Amino acid sequence: MHSDLRILDPVFTTAYITRDHGYMVYDTLLGIDASFKVQPQMAEWTISDDKLTYTFTLRDGLKWHDGAPVTAEDCVASLKRWGTVDGMAQKLAEFTASLEATGPTTIVLKLKEPYGLVLESIAKPSSYVAFMMPKRLAETPPGKQIAEQIGSGPFKFVQAEFQPGVKAIYEKNADYVPRKEKPDWTSGGKVAKVDRIEWITMPDAQTAVNALQSGDIDFLELPPIDLLPVLEPNPDLTVAVLNKFGFQIEGRMNFLHPPFDNVKIRRAAFLALNQKDVLDATIGNPKYYEICGAYFACDTPLASDIGAETLIKGNGLAEAKKALAESGYDGTPVVIMIPGDNAILKSPPIVVAQRLRDAGFNVDAQVTDWQTVVSRRASMKPPKEGGWNMFFTFTGATEVMNPIVNGQIAANGKRAWFGWPEDAKLEQMRDAFARATSPEEQKKLAIDIQKEAYEQVIFIPLGQFRSPSAWRKSLTGVLEGPAPPVFWNVDKTE
Repeated sequence: MHSDLRILDPVFTTAYITRDHGYMVYDTLLGIDASFKVQPQMAEWTISDDKLTYTFTLRDGLKWHDGAPVTAEDCVASLKRWGTVDGMAQKLAEFTASLEATGPTTIVLKLKEPYGLVLESIAKPSSYVAFMMPKRLAETPPGKQIAEQIGSGPFKFVQAEFQPGVKAIYEKNADYVPRKEKPDWTSGGKVAKVDRIEWITMPDAQTAVNALQSGDIDFLELPPIDLLPVLEPNPDLTVAVLNKFGFQIEGRMNFLHPPFDNVKIRRAAFLALNQKDVLDATIGNPKYYEICGAYFACDTPLASDIGAETLIKGNGLAEAKKALAESGYDGTPVVIMIPGDNAILKSPPIVVAQRLRDAGFNVDAQVTDWQTVVSRRASMKPPKEGGWNMFFTFTGATEVMNPIVNGQIAANGKRAWFGWPEDAKLEQMRDAFARATSPEEQKKLAIDIQKEAYEQVIFIPLGQFRSPSAWRKSLTGVLEGPAPPVFWNVDKTE
């Protein structure tokens, strides 16, 4: 996998490795297919004529891994825990009058006014995913990790064999009753076709590539782009892009502490950056990347370059130096976290650190592993006390396609994603988007939101890329999707 697994609670972090773990262990009420249509998963639904009441009914045969039946109360508790941390869920909560279990298998959600993204919110395919868990676990405060990994999904987590930094083990859930539909993205039948799956930690890319070629491992999620020419000619391997929409690279600043609590300093840092430098260092091959100034991803209905001119042209360094000189910056170190063990994410902070130095910033680049970054970015402490000023991540393009699903653009202070920006104007515009009914109105609002987000530097889009996975041809049934890899439907011939 692309990272070691250390954080197991999928509501504790948005890290993809934890999300991927979540899909192994947990299930969702709803799924989404390749046409972006919401589909039943654990539950069917009906909607009242006035669009104010959504009734979800759990399907038969749902059991937790400890043998207990899945109940509506479990799911309500899970939705409420998810709703405290996910940006799209928080917006849904603002429209929600009540959410309750009205019977053992019936969940009723009542709205204050009609809201068009109810099903899309609950079915969102990536972090945070609305995974269902037993009530006793779902009642754990979101800032504290759950004590057990008990889901109702197609695989069970083998806690006794878990070795952080070495391996994570999953076994087939023999009691899981899959849907009868064919698998399609996160919807349809999640059929576990192998008895056991081992996620082996191999931080060295060359070691992992060698292990794939020799057959010591079967699947490699993110082989480095520069090693693809080694893998592609191998007749025993398949090399293919599973997420056709790709990913957006992002830089995120901490709004709570100097120097980036000052918008003038954030703007100076933004002006110093350009996407091509980051993409060349991170991906290298233009076949797999795209310079893109759109907050909501390129090639989507809401795509726009407004506000991104220096970022995509790479001509803002002189302006950055001038802006920094006029900002009142006093030389406070900028603590940038660099995950040295992550093939994709170690390059962007290295490039950005140098660009910021070129602009006149005092940069403290601290190299750790990705799981340390994932843990540390949740800290609101000052950088001197173990906090941070800037980190980098990447997000699936399907997860940033509008101002509601794009959780990183939320600016509701300490309820926002790591970095915790606060901008009442931006939140008002997101509210307006949530209520917009026409594509024309949505497009206009999205442009205004992007303009404000760039002016406040809510986060910095650093380009898009597509990354192939590689696996041995002894594996069949590997699925495409917006949140790959998933391992249901995968079979192996010896």
